[in-house]
Amino acid sequence: MAPVRKKKSMRVCRECHKVVEGEACVTCGSTNLSEDWTGYLVIIDPKNSGIAKQMKIDMPGRYALKVR
Repeated sequence: MAPVRKKKSMRVCRECHKVVEGEACVTCGSTNLSEDWTGYLVIIDPKNSGIAKQMKIDMPGRYALKVR
C-alpha cells in the first residue's frame, strides 16, 4: 500500500490573487495571504486573455478568482 501524502495547502495573495507556496507573494511582495479562496485560473498569455485583462493580470501564472 502506498504511503498517505499530506495535501499541501496552497495560499493566495489577497492583493494580486496569485497562488503562492511560500510566506510571501513573489509577484507583489505582500505577506497578506489567505487559505480561503475559490476558483483556480491558469493564465498562459495575459496579453490575449480577456479574463486576465478584467482581473488586471499582466504576468503568466496560477491565480484564484475569489479570495476571502
